[in-house]
Amino acid sequence: MSTQIDRISELAKEDPKRRFFSIAHLITPEALYVAFQGLRKKASAGVDGVTYQKYEKDAVRNIQQLHERLKEGKYRAQPLRRIYIPKENGKQRPISIPSLEDKIVQKAMGEVLNAIYEQDFLECSYGLGPGDRHHHVLRFDRERATHGDDRKAS
Repeated sequence: MSTQIDRISELAKEDPKRRFFSIAHLITPEALYVAFQGLRKKASAGVDGVTYQKYEKDAVRNIQQLHERLKEGKYRAQPLRRIYIPKENGKQRPISIPSLEDKIVQKAMGEVLNAIYEQDFLECSYGLGPGDRHHHVLRFDRERATHGDDRKAS
């Protein structure tokens, strides 16, 4: 999959105005399995109660079935499980937890979309990009202050 993703990334970089109309073929069983392996193993289960460990017991078959449902247009995202986390001020913060398969599909599709959209960002953009850390923004601001650079961190 990485060569296909790399190619999509190259095409997006070559022509920033290029529009991609067909990227679903990039969501292969292999891409879904890689996405599954990249999930947090101890993350909370969604409304279906399926945990990473439970799904992992027959991961190859589960991923294959998920892929078939995606291909056939039968896949439907599940409702989110809502929980509330207590805050220091006594109030509660709502959290919505997707099902494990929804997390897998989101992560796999995110990889494809990141390959396209990451090309649009400047090197000095440190928003919430994958792998970016707050210290990168601070270093950029320090360099800008030192060198009088008028670029903006976004």
